[in-house]
Amino acid sequence: MTTVLSILIFIISYLLLMVEKWNRALIALTGGVLLLVCKVYEWEDAFEFIDWETISLLFSMMILVSITKKTGVFSYSAIRLAQLVKGRPIPLLIVSGLFTAIGSAFLANVTIVLIFVPILLSLVKELKLPAFPYLLTTIFASNIGGAATLIGDPPNLMIGQAVNHFTFLSFINHLGLVTVIVLCATLWITIIIFKKQLICDEERAQKILEMDAGAYLVRSSLLYRSVSVMLLTIAGFMLHSFIHMDLTTIAVCGALLLMFLTDKEIEVEKIFHEVEWVTLFFFIGLFMLVGGLETVGVIDEFARGIIWVSGGDLPITAMIMLWTSGILSGIVDNIPFVAAMIPVVQELQGYGMMNVDPIWWSLALGACLGGNGTLIGASSNVVVAGLAASYREPIPFFKYAMYGIPVLLLSLVISTVYIIIRYLLPFF
Repeated sequence: MTTVLSILIFIISYLLLMVEKWNRALIALTGGVLLLVCKVYEWEDAFEFIDWETISLLFSMMILVSITKKTGVFSYSAIRLAQLVKGRPIPLLIVSGLFTAIGSAFLANVTIVLIFVPILLSLVKELKLPAFPYLLTTIFASNIGGAATLIGDPPNLMIGQAVNHFTFLSFINHLGLVTVIVLCATLWITIIIFKKQLICDEERAQKILEMDAGAYLVRSSLLYRSVSVMLLTIAGFMLHSFIHMDLTTIAVCGALLLMFLTDKEIEVEKIFHEVEWVTLFFFIGLFMLVGGLETVGVIDEFARGIIWVSGGDLPITAMIMLWTSGILSGIVDNIPFVAAMIPVVQELQGYGMMNVDPIWWSLALGACLGGNGTLIGASSNVVVAGLAASYREPIPFFKYAMYGIPVLLLSLVISTVYIIIRYLLPFF
């Protein structure tokens, strides 16, 4: 009976997350509490299922970005980039994609789109350009760039916390090249599709050149301290295997250091007020939901099913994981999907598959790139759609899917070739 209840609660929670009529954190937490009410597990078990390291890392990064954002450095960078290309539409599209992708790799894609989309919408409005191609490019680039590093996209963060020997540099080493290829292919296709719409007169381009980017920059000690601590934290991520300190500890130290250094300028209460608590509690609820499936043995059976289909063959298993995660992450949010898949990959090791690293990389690529499939495929997609709607530039679900699904399929094909060449050729 508990098995049926766990599966039913999980499925209903998923469906409610897809329709987006209620707050995501509320749905996830309600599902987790229902598992407690139904005696699937007790509170002690629930706290064990929650990955507190991931929660703490996200919390710390939110604090770092929240304080740094007040200096105007992100707004300044975006305007300077637009001026760099002299307001020309196609170069602006390319620069926007590159800025979003690089920023998403090192500051998390949700954070970057929150900062960049309002600025981008202001720029395209000033140039009288259609917003849709730029919003589309921003979503694509945020998910592709986020796939390149451990902290870029929540699925990677969850995988990095689950696998002890994966470091910050491991993700760049294994996923950096393929994400660059996918990004270049995506930008090229987007330019071909929207080329005829991306036309702007010189007069309006001149207005962008006349904008004072420096007016957005708050030149004070806060600027130098926040940027220095942010860069120091990112350097710590890259060197954590050499300094023998885990990522969560580095992030927490960075957040605490910056709060101490800026205590006189910004009250701690105000900083905590700007933390994305809904996202954090959404994660907590998801961990509880997946914990229910793990308790009743559903995860174990799913792992056995993959072994049965693949016959224990590593290349087949990796391909199944890549395409399954890619397609399903395009239909539902990639965060709960990866939360459910992590225990599955861990279980595969118990069935004689010792080298599962290619499967982990397949899961990471599929989940992150799969988020481009639909508007509900990733958290950054939902954030961009919400911001666009508030600026009266709504993104229709099916119009987005017309472009998102082909980009998703292209990304998976490129990833398939990459994984086969880099990891699987010796097994054929």
